[in-house]
Amino acid sequence: MSERDTDIDFDFFEEEPPTQESARPEPETRRGGSGGRRPPRAPQNLTPLLRLVGLVAFGILIIVLLVFWIKSCQAAGKEKTYKSYMSKVSEVADSSEQIGKQLSDALLAPGVKRAQLQQQISGLARREQLDVQRAQDITPPGPLRDEHAAVIQALQYRVSGLTGLANALASTAATKNVSRAASLLAAQMQRPLASDVIWDDSFRAPALAELRLQGITGTNDQGGPLVPDSNFLQNAELATTSAMTPVLEKLRGAATSTTGGLRGTSLVSTKVLPAGKELSTSTTNTVIVSTDMGFQVTVENSGTAQVLSVPVKLTIEQAKRNITKKATIDFLNPGEQKVVTFSNITITDFTNPTATVKVEVTPVAGESNISNNSADYPVIFSVA
Repeated sequence: MSERDTDIDFDFFEEEPPTQESARPEPETRRGGSGGRRPPRAPQNLTPLLRLVGLVAFGILIIVLLVFWIKSCQAAGKEKTYKSYMSKVSEVADSSEQIGKQLSDALLAPGVKRAQLQQQISGLARREQLDVQRAQDITPPGPLRDEHAAVIQALQYRVSGLTGLANALASTAATKNVSRAASLLAAQMQRPLASDVIWDDSFRAPALAELRLQGITGTNDQGGPLVPDSNFLQNAELATTSAMTPVLEKLRGAATSTTGGLRGTSLVSTKVLPAGKELSTSTTNTVIVSTDMGFQVTVENSGTAQVLSVPVKLTIEQAKRNITKKATIDFLNPGEQKVVTFSNITITDFTNPTATVKVEVTPVAGESNISNNSADYPVIFSVA
């Protein structure tokens, strides 16, 4: 073996030179209060996690706000739909109610002839039919379909009653039995009377309940009542035989006279309740104030013609504050008397023991003598 052979390089058995990482000296461990341990390092991925949580929370907030916005828009749209519907029904209700008032005026008008009255009522029936068509063209909100059907039914009853009344006037022209003829007219007036019940019970009451359920309050688009009322027959007594009898008698008299009879009312008496003592206009009356105190006023039709809707007012005139009560007598036949009762007068309303009780009966159209339409009663109130 030569010297060259013995000079073999065995470098692969030697240690590799230290790398830069391994050559870096380890930091000295701090000694002291930590017990020689390293402080824990914060997780390196905490910031991305917080960002993710923030984005999720922001997304949830956006979704919640969007839901509230959609619900708010839906509520506003629903309220607009209901109020718009009620405004349309209100227009029909007002139109129909005006026709009912014109019917009452036509029946009580002095000097009218049978043919003239029949023609007027037939015209009112045609106008009422237009209201039926207007109502049929209105599309109600889904929950009010049954209530709207009741509106149409009520209006149809009014058309039927007007048409039947006009026909009955023609068919009873030659009837000598006035009472029997009057009952036929009253039977036709029952239909308009029923229409008011249908409107109240099958439309207005359930519609109000539905709107409360929907959370809709206030007034309609026209500023009127949210659910309109419609009273076609101004006086329920017009649907009675006693009311129709003077109508027929007036029609028979109209053939020879156009005056239609005298029209007038008079105040008969005023009594204090519960004692029932009649008040005097010439002497001072002592009135015991109690929780059940009231006044009973009797009014008479002193004319020879029917009168309708007679206002009566009672005023307790005091030094500091007056107490006023009002009422209306629906219907009075000639010579008929009716009693109006004023109650719910509280003790706290009285400010002075000495006062005047004033009763006024509003004169009807065409009334000439109004001297007996009012009275003043001097009184001294005594608390029991």
